[in-house]
Amino acid sequence: MQQSIFHQTSWAKTASGTSIELYKKSHSLSGFSEPPILFIGGVHGDEPEGVRLAVELLKWLQENEKTQSQNIRPWILIPDINPDGSAQKQRMNANGVDLNRNFPSKDWSPEAKAPRYYPGPSPGSEKEVQALVKLIEDEKPHLIVHFHSWEPCVVYTGAPGKKAAEILATGTGYECREDIGYPTPGSLGQYGWLDKQIPVICIEEQESTALDKVWPHFKQGLELLLTGRGN
Repeated sequence: MQQSIFHQTSWAKTASGTSIELYKKSHSLSGFSEPPILFIGGVHGDEPEGVRLAVELLKWLQENEKTQSQNIRPWILIPDINPDGSAQKQRMNANGVDLNRNFPSKDWSPEAKAPRYYPGPSPGSEKEVQALVKLIEDEKPHLIVHFHSWEPCVVYTGAPGKKAAEILATGTGYECREDIGYPTPGSLGQYGWLDKQIPVICIEEQESTALDKVWPHFKQGLELLLTGRGN
């Protein structure tokens, strides 16, 4: 059966009941010929660069689907996992929780160095995180890529993700490294790798970069990764 882009307008709900959209290259919710790559934007609501990159990637995928110009590997994309945070331009979700400290990883910690890093009352307490954990369980992606902004770098968690991280950094001039430089207990990277043995890549665009510059920075690397030409 010919592949097509499946769009779920309300795949999950946020803590306040806002719908979260999901897109995937499949004719149904399952049936991939190989495990997909999972892309996630908007984990932190005060990092619009990550949402913009996810949205532009989706546009490119949709255009490619129309033209069938390139053979694309299976993928899943969530443009904005934290729309409540994005609406308020705040890092946390509607409950004031940093979603990237709330994953039920082996190293989850109730400690927070500042309120904006509040990990929640318990690991996996937030609906957004619960939905992602279930998605990972159901779809078993072989790679997870999430889009952020801070200082320019591409960080991989799990040695098997190094090659993909290097591909994603192609043409950017950004450093590719295994450690972001500080502990991130309960993060998606820690959960994906420590608990699920799925390598996780965090793309960090330069904070406050003009949004129309974000896609051009990463277009080449994302195309190489999704077409398999970077392998």
